[in-house]
Amino acid sequence: QVQLVESGGGSVQAGGSLRLSCAVSGVISGSYCMGWFRQAPGKEREGVATIYTSGGSTYYADSVKGRFTVSQDNAKNTLYLQMNTLKPEDTAMYYCALGGSWSRPNRHADFSYWGQGTQVTVSS
Repeated sequence: QVQLVESGGGSVQAGGSLRLSCAVSGVISGSYCMGWFRQAPGKEREGVATIYTSGGSTYYADSVKGRFTVSQDNAKNTLYLQMNTLKPEDTAMYYCALGGSWSRPNRHADFSYWGQGTQVTVSS
């Protein structure tokens, strides 16, 4: 059974930084991807950043390109999302998710395992 546990959320002023972590436990075989999604109240869940284990390619939503960086520490079984130059519109619940090598980075339905989420609040 795969389990994902996020941490690192909090409240920060605009322009600040946060680093989210996602601890992964359980057995994962074959190629896969790990993604970060976010959901603000009244809005759909959107893909923020995804990293694919096969080749190490990454995906970023246009709204976070140049500000967010996704990375993975395989030795620690941990996924990270470094968020810089945060904006009030980044305020949301952030989730990490595990998908297959075929998963589309902006399609949450393609991801099978999810964490419980961590709240990020950016004030102006």
